Amino acid sequence: MAWFNKKSKRIEVVPPDQRVVKTENVFVKCDGCEAHLFKGELDDGQQVCKHCGFHFRIGARDRLKLLFDDGKFTELDTEVISVDPLEFTDSKPYPERLTLAREASGLPEAIICGSGTVGDHPVCAGAMDMLFIGGSMGSAVGEKVTRLIERAMNERSAVVIFSASGGARMQEGTLSLMQMAKISAALAALDEARLPFISVLTDPTTGGVTASFAMLGDVIIAEPKALIGFAGPRVIEQTIRQKLPKDFQRSEFLLEHGMIDDIVDRRELRAYITKLLNFIMNPEIHGESDIERARRRAISRN
Repeated sequence: MAWFNKKSKRIEVVPPDQRVVKTENVFVKCDGCEAHLFKGELDDGQQVCKHCGFHFRIGARDRLKLLFDDGKFTELDTEVISVDPLEFTDSKPYPERLTLAREASGLPEAIICGSGTVGDHPVCAGAMDMLFIGGSMGSAVGEKVTRLIERAMNERSAVVIFSASGGARMQEGTLSLMQMAKISAALAALDEARLPFISVLTDPTTGGVTASFAMLGDVIIAEPKALIGFAGPRVIEQTIRQKLPKDFQRSEFLLEHGMIDDIVDRRELRAYITKLLNFIMNPEIHGESDIERARRRAISRN
């Protein structure tokens, strides 16, 4: 009966004001409706609030996984990364900023490019990431997008690009601005090759990206309430000394004024793009048998 006489430790009572339930990384507060969302449910819902439809920002690799069949794609041009051609320094040297950006984002550059299939159609796609120096477009981004388009022409694939950017990268000066013309020229060649470019605008898409390839799509789609424009609202108001209309530069405003073709919920985006490709890449409509051959090659690779 020794166990009966064994003295157990006393249960300590924690005062009510010291009782804390740890919810870190369990719940997320919605910026749209301020509801507290269970992180697991938010992940399952593609980072879209189930109450108000607010679209949280997501990373570049996550975007490509949501687009491609079975979430599988071959990442392209990983060796193309930014350097410091101007030896630029502001509050930090540019190479230091690049190192910090790679650590913060887990990405080699502000855009990830990949090839695969979407609804069994061959697709070359790119996705920008705001965590890498605000998704800014430098020489490496311009080179990766241009190579993506050239690969699409060689493989007879469609091009899909998800834009999320603050614009040209100031640390590379005029070299970054040159990428606007470089990518636009590549897209002109894609158009001559009769291959589609679907541009998806996410929050935010601004500056030189908006002023170049983001608005050159054969079909331009935006996520709900995405900020889209060249200069930001505050800069415009300070310049013209006028108050801007409500929701100016949001995707709904741009759709109303004919700047974009449609607004699509992220949860429906893959199905929407697949439907577009079923029409645009249909060899029976366009009479291009090489499209069908490219589709079979892409399926066999995967």
